[in-house]
Amino acid sequence: MARKIRLLAHNVRSLWNVGSFFRTCDAFAVEKIYLTGYTGTPPRKEITKTAIGAEEYVPWESARDPFPFLKAMKKEGYSLVALELTPDAIDLNDFEPPDKVCLIVGHELTGVPEEILSICDEVVKIPMLGKKESLNVAVAAGIALHQLRSLL
Repeated sequence: MARKIRLLAHNVRSLWNVGSFFRTCDAFAVEKIYLTGYTGTPPRKEITKTAIGAEEYVPWESARDPFPFLKAMKKEGYSLVALELTPDAIDLNDFEPPDKVCLIVGHELTGVPEEILSICDEVVKIPMLGKKESLNVAVAAGIALHQLRSLL
């Protein structure tokens, strides 16, 4: 598991989604979670219910402003990769991740804001085969983290 993976969740409304991030990050050895904007933080019973305790041992930080975290990660050599449906997004199956990557996910309805997308190194998307154009943010993050971890 040489690849270093981090997750930044910005303006995620649902505390159950946040709990799912913790549980999924534990499963895929994500080294740290950043909870920014108005994304909820532990301790909250809704987070604990879906995290089933993973919030106790997956390292995390929170701040209203995501940019200090993003700028620090860039200095550390992390590639900032947003998971978003944009016209130029790379199909996740075709993405070749670097050794250090921070996956960025956003608000359940509006996604990752343009000001964050503008500093990302890449934007990736999950190919959708059904009639719906998107997935729940926690489900999408799980799929993307699995793909990033399996491409070792």
